Amino acid sequence: MSEKLTLLDLLLANPQKFLSGEEISRRLSVSRTAVWKQINKLREAGYEFEAVPNKGYRIVTQPERIDPSALKKTLKTKTFGLKLDVLETSVSTQEEARELAEAGAPEGTLVVAEEQTGGKGRMGRKWFSPKGKGIWMSLVLKPAQPLHYMPQLTLLTGVAVCRAVRRVTGVMAGLKWPNDLLVDGRKICGILLESAAEDEYVRYCIAGIGISANLDAEDYPDELKPVATSLKIEAGEAIDRVQLIAAVMEEFEALYDLYRQEGFAPIALLWEALSVTLGKQVTVYTAAGPVTGHAKKLDHSGALTIVTEDGRELPVFSGDVELRR
Repeated sequence: MSEKLTLLDLLLANPQKFLSGEEISRRLSVSRTAVWKQINKLREAGYEFEAVPNKGYRIVTQPERIDPSALKKTLKTKTFGLKLDVLETSVSTQEEARELAEAGAPEGTLVVAEEQTGGKGRMGRKWFSPKGKGIWMSLVLKPAQPLHYMPQLTLLTGVAVCRAVRRVTGVMAGLKWPNDLLVDGRKICGILLESAAEDEYVRYCIAGIGISANLDAEDYPDELKPVATSLKIEAGEAIDRVQLIAAVMEEFEALYDLYRQEGFAPIALLWEALSVTLGKQVTVYTAAGPVTGHAKKLDHSGALTIVTEDGRELPVFSGDVELRR
């Protein structure tokens, strides 16, 4: 049995009682410094403690775990999420899902992790995904369509997540083109779609979704505190992650079916209704350089149409958007 688990068992066996650092170190035959380090590791894993000088520690709250059986019972989908892997830790759910897709996993296969140690955002950025605090998941899709339509699926994924967040939590998140959810200008969710193609057709794609569900303000590193928030912070209470995952899968499956039947037009209308980008002055940082102007609409491909100062309408197909005030 590991030292960490032994410490956790000791604290859980005495839920109402304070255990001093001295008593813990004696009963575990470790140093007081080792006890302190293990307490901090448990805090990082989502446990909260009351610490009182001369009395010691006791557990106040334990992290909620994503229960696979509870999630399957909650799902109301035909395929999305029914084949499910819930991992305690993963380098990246994107890589886990990709390996499953390469091995022939069916469409709708979902990989969820309590923690990612190497989570990925767009353009190779690292995605902050601490243990037990968020929803870090990747879904296998097999849309059988040309590769150049993939931006449409990114926007569809955003609509699904935004609708689910609003429905389950009441937090009025909005969509920032192409792949972020914001609340009052701060990010609560990022989306990353990665594809495998053959002859310019998609063999499969992996829809990665990272939702900052139950992070507290102090959980964020200093560089993220001005630009990131969580559903717990915005709602004022912890979010049931199982309910939210199920809602995302339900919204995603319904919109994906609509997309296959009617194309991108109805998805574009839904995206525009939830957008915090359209109607704003923006600068989009593209590979060819920055484009500044008025964000007018989505075009038929999912590109963002920018009206520049000289009146030209330019479609922007990829880039980072800065909303200007």
